[in-house]
Amino acid sequence: MTNARAAQNDGNASFYWYYGSAQKPETSGKEAFQVKKSKRNLAARQKQLKQRLDRSWQPQRENPVLESGNIHYEVAGRLKAVDCGGLGMVQTVVSATGLRAAIDDEVTVLKRHLPYHESDHILSLAYTFLTGGSCLGDLEARRENVAFLDAVGARRIPDPTTAGDFLRRFDEEPKVLSLMEAINHARSSVWRTRPQAERQLARIDVDGSIVETTGRCKERMDMSYDGRWGFGPLFVSLANSDELLYAVNRPASRPSHDGAVAWIDRAITWAQQGAGFEQVRLRGDTDFSLTEHFDPWTSAGVEFVFGIDAHPSFVQRAEALEAEAWGPFERPSQPRAHRRRRAPNVRREVVLQKGYRNLTLEEEHVAEMDYRPRKSQKTYRMIVLRKKIRVTEGQLRLEDEVRYFFYVTNVPKSRLSTRAVVRENNARCQQENVIEQLKNGVQATRLPVREFYANWTYLVIAALAWNIKAWAGLLLPEEMGARALLRMEFRRFLNEIVRLPAQILTSGRKLVFRLLEVNRWATLLLEGTQRLKRWQYG
Repeated sequence: MTNARAAQNDGNASFYWYYGSAQKPETSGKEAFQVKKSKRNLAARQKQLKQRLDRSWQPQRENPVLESGNIHYEVAGRLKAVDCGGLGMVQTVVSATGLRAAIDDEVTVLKRHLPYHESDHILSLAYTFLTGGSCLGDLEARRENVAFLDAVGARRIPDPTTAGDFLRRFDEEPKVLSLMEAINHARSSVWRTRPQAERQLARIDVDGSIVETTGRCKERMDMSYDGRWGFGPLFVSLANSDELLYAVNRPASRPSHDGAVAWIDRAITWAQQGAGFEQVRLRGDTDFSLTEHFDPWTSAGVEFVFGIDAHPSFVQRAEALEAEAWGPFERPSQPRAHRRRRAPNVRREVVLQKGYRNLTLEEEHVAEMDYRPRKSQKTYRMIVLRKKIRVTEGQLRLEDEVRYFFYVTNVPKSRLSTRAVVRENNARCQQENVIEQLKNGVQATRLPVREFYANWTYLVIAALAWNIKAWAGLLLPEEMGARALLRMEFRRFLNEIVRLPAQILTSGRKLVFRLLEVNRWATLLLEGTQRLKRWQYG
């Protein structure tokens, strides 16, 4: 079976997949009629939905709105349906990126393919996460669903035990690395389609996290600094689209920056050579101010904005600055049109009533000075953020506190002002949201098996599901709202876009996803997918 091919629509809000010929299928008059019919059906269904949700419908009712009715169950004879009609769009994106071929070309852990290839195992798991699954065991529900098997064009997919055995074949770092690089090759094909205006600057964020586990027999688990057993993975992400470039499993006792430079350098190489970004900027917290690497990064034309620890010598220099060196720092305010009436601050009221110590930010100022690390031959910009904090206990005001925060950068002032450096470093906090989505949205950090590298592989495959969501946002038409997918939470993406019920029909060389329900994203599935296919096959 060769790559899936695009065709026109048939029936109510449906889209097709073609298998076979490498040539773009021609659009017949009948198929053009089916497209128009699908659009009419979509418009009619969306109109019905709008009427159902009309806010003016406010009748006085004697009975509740929710009524169970006289329920009966039946088993269909030929009709097959899935709860994930958006899966067709997901597979279209995977096909457009060349991910399947990249995995089979670069990942070699199976001696024979009986019958599964490496891409079969990896995409089966990824599709499970992308249709609401959260663990290896959810593979079983998918492989027992004939409609799902038809939807992915497979006779069968691996069971959970086989999937676990496949993960254990990744028994060393180079094998896991080959998988991540295969994914990055597919990612490169996505970014190469973007206009050069979107590839001016790649913002690469790096951070560590703690993944706690209650297991007792997991290889290389350790205790973190705060007494939790588990692992301390490193995450290197692309802030432009919230994609995860590298996920590196490590024992929880490892500091955040340990071994990070090699993965940062790989991310820089991908951004410059793989995706074609003109400039790369690194961002991280104080753990990643690795001064011995400042000069090599600067010589390579790589920008960075890092936080740096408030060393006593830095504080002394900041306190010695003239008053004229300081300027006010203001946080961007929310546009008036989006402001809501603030609710009462219950926490503040409790603090006042019980006389707890309360810290309130009063004002912020910024200044700039030169900084030359002992391990560097170059001088860099150090930005100082001074915060004046009001300290109270109940109604009693104590002496105010002054705290200093420091940032170091090699970006010229002509490109990034003093205040912009602080805002740029603060913007990297979006990566915390990405890590949270990986943990509790995709469930990528469950680490279900005993072997260390197998768990690392599971983390990478689950993160692939998150990346495919981002690729859909980059590849599908912008005018249809596809860019909203980049910042969309994973569960919302599943519930609103992927998990639309659809009938699965097979007819000749066609595989039809006929949407049984629609919402405001149905147009993206119906027309956006077709447009992506036409672009792919030219």
